[in-house]
Amino acid sequence: MKEDFKLMNLKGTSDFFPEEQIIRNRITDTLKKKFELYGFLPLETPILCYYDLLASKYAGGAEILKEVYKFKDQGLRDIGLRYDLTVPFSKVIGMNKGLILPFKRYEIGKVFRDGPVKLGRAREFYQCDVDACGVESPYADIEYFTMVKEVFEEFNIPVEIRYNNRKFLSGLLEYVKVPKENISAFITYVDKLDKLKRDDIESELEECSSKEIVDEVFKYFEYSLEQLTEELSDTGVELLTEGLNELNSLDKLIKELNLDLCVFKPFLARGLEIYTGTVWEVFDSTGEFKSALGGGGRYDKIITNFLHNGNEYPAIGMSFGLEPIYALLKEKAMQEEYKLFA
Repeated sequence: MKEDFKLMNLKGTSDFFPEEQIIRNRITDTLKKKFELYGFLPLETPILCYYDLLASKYAGGAEILKEVYKFKDQGLRDIGLRYDLTVPFSKVIGMNKGLILPFKRYEIGKVFRDGPVKLGRAREFYQCDVDACGVESPYADIEYFTMVKEVFEEFNIPVEIRYNNRKFLSGLLEYVKVPKENISAFITYVDKLDKLKRDDIESELEECSSKEIVDEVFKYFEYSLEQLTEELSDTGVELLTEGLNELNSLDKLIKELNLDLCVFKPFLARGLEIYTGTVWEVFDSTGEFKSALGGGGRYDKIITNFLHNGNEYPAIGMSFGLEPIYALLKEKAMQEEYKLFA
């Protein structure tokens, strides 16, 4: 060991002392209990993955690969640390063709991303994932929304669920004539609108299209779902029509169940290219804590394409972020008389 070696943690990693870990354990215990009440069963997958699996075009897409920890083992094989729990879940389904569907599982484990470090976002962190394969109905989507409501009531945290549909967003950009090869990049930029203003991403958007197209897209972003449906129902763009139909089916269920915490955001995309339908993110509704507390969506193509046997394997899932939930609870615990759990 060098004489000048300094004992310190890598930035974005942490040690948790007993009083902290007790709170973290209570969070995961609460999640496990709720997951099992909804019929999800535990699963564990390896942290180490073949890099080719993580880099598959059916997985996260080019953007997430910038944050993958990659190295070679002693056999000179390309290895990566998993960056989420969705791709390993998809691999499990693909490797075990005899599984009875629907297959509902939850997994709580560490994932790794070599990305920017900020409050609620680390390099080594836990994800608490809950996924289902073999379910196509919008009732599956709404099940997650009701579960989110119940989980955060347990944590005594008021939240809102911001949701959208990737088919709708991609179809809208196709309709307004964003060049096909630029749609993915355009989506990546507009997905930042919950954190940035239009002015902050204007130049990037205009590199993907023209100012006139950008103006038209933002005009639609101001519309309600009802207005979008009325104006865009007969465009002839199949993806846009499918997306609007799925959004309206979901909206009907949201209203029937009085899920007032759900807010439609027509620009939300959740970044990763795996998503094919409904997407959502969970935020502290007071607006004091800026990081997302969880999120998820429908990803119908990963497992289907991994198996490539002519059958469809619709899938849906979400991740509850232990780190941002813990950071928020720790922050609130400093407030006098705040009750950590309901």
